Amino acid sequence: MSTIKERTLKELENKVNDLENFIAKRGIGSSYLSRAEKIQRNINIGLFVGGVAIVGGILAYALLKEDDEEDE
Repeated sequence: MSTIKERTLKELENKVNDLENFIAKRGIGSSYLSRAEKIQRNINIGLFVGGVAIVGGILAYALLKEDDEEDE
């Protein structure tokens, strides 16, 4: 059973989170924050795709190099 203190703390945390979310959505600079989040997401996606492409290229090179060595 939760005590009054624990319930009060949870309620206060929820209120603070709600206020932070409200400020993030409607506060000063919220549009810049939104754009920055989109840019960061796109950069992360680009880095991930680039990393996968590099690993795939290295793997393909290694496999093709082994085939060339066996042919000689």
